[in-house]
Amino acid sequence: MKLLFIGDIVGKPGRKAVRYFLPRLRETLGLDFIVANGENSAGGSGITPGTASEIFEAGVDVITCGDHLWDQREVVSLLNSEPRFVRPENYPEGTPGQGFCVQQIGDLPPVGVLNLQGQTFMKPIENPFYAADAAVDELRELTPIILVDMHAETTSEKIAMGRFLDGRVSAVIGTHTHVQTADEHIFPGGTAFLCDAGCAGPQESILGREIEPIIQRFLTYQPQRFAVASKRVTLNGAVIDIDELSGKATSIERVSELLPDAQSEE
Repeated sequence: MKLLFIGDIVGKPGRKAVRYFLPRLRETLGLDFIVANGENSAGGSGITPGTASEIFEAGVDVITCGDHLWDQREVVSLLNSEPRFVRPENYPEGTPGQGFCVQQIGDLPPVGVLNLQGQTFMKPIENPFYAADAAVDELRELTPIILVDMHAETTSEKIAMGRFLDGRVSAVIGTHTHVQTADEHIFPGGTAFLCDAGCAGPQESILGREIEPIIQRFLTYQPQRFAVASKRVTLNGAVIDIDELSGKATSIERVSELLPDAQSEE
């Protein structure tokens, strides 16, 4: 099975990149299943039923989230009604929504998707390692093919999660920092790993936002409006080949596609 994971989708430019690239990537790469992090898809902060619908219609099979989960009030209806949407599993008991799901496309084997959020330099929630341990045990009763979106700030926490789950999941892919790393490899137990998938969004920016307001914030410490940028839009992510019987990864390769200028300006 060939799975594509797309890094954080940032605002309208990121959604446009997903719509533009997914049909051709599905065909040229022979993709079977697509997962994307959508936590910044609504105006660069949060997700709504409308932006989620647009992402699903573009061809994404499951959407994950992160620490911007609550930035749009409409997310509650998405959490309560959409089985293809997952938020971090390590939120407290009673939080709306689900932290993992299993989806099956046609006759292909089912795929488990687990979303976790780190603790270091992040809003304090439950320990993701304990949450991952219990969730993976449950998922492995249903399928050997499991992808984990580890939404975290530090490389050490992401790598630790990858090592912790090595041999029990197919892939651990990091999100949140919006900068694609170059450390893709397969751990000894057969788990593919990438510290950060990057983002689907503008690269002529600071993490997808207009440059000057962020520089001014660093210079003056005064509040600024961080509008989503618009230039040099890319789709970043990773393609993972997975053995369907064992669930072990056989290869992982980074993806970085640049949206043509004419498409960016539409």
